[in-house]
Amino acid sequence: MTAIPSHQIQIRVRYQETDGQRRVHHANYLNYFEVARTEMLRGSGVTYRDLEDAGVFLVVSEATCSYKAPADYDDLLTIRTWIEKVGGASLRHGYEVVRDTMILARGTTVVVCVDREGKVQRMPDWLRGPPASR
Repeated sequence: MTAIPSHQIQIRVRYQETDGQRRVHHANYLNYFEVARTEMLRGSGVTYRDLEDAGVFLVVSEATCSYKAPADYDDLLTIRTWIEKVGGASLRHGYEVVRDTMILARGTTVVVCVDREGKVQRMPDWLRGPPASR
């Protein structure tokens, strides 16, 4: 695995992600964060499937989102993702949702490392990245 400091993906807003005004429903930003976090991990050379096969499960223990401006149906959004903090058993990610140059939302998630039984376990060193990123 090669730790990467940040990552970005693009997502086009689908109709089913919107409300009656064709604006992205607020709950979908957490889905966008999930997709972005998964793709950031994939970009480092590891998939969630690889983690689970190794008995490592990352569960979301905290999520925040601050909305700045609405996104609409068919907008092309860029989701920027980075790791803000690496703890003994957790990772804190930061996110920005951007349309063109406008930041539409900012958020964070904290994922905690657990084993197959759901017991909190120390994050494996190979997942934590190099010491400089901690």
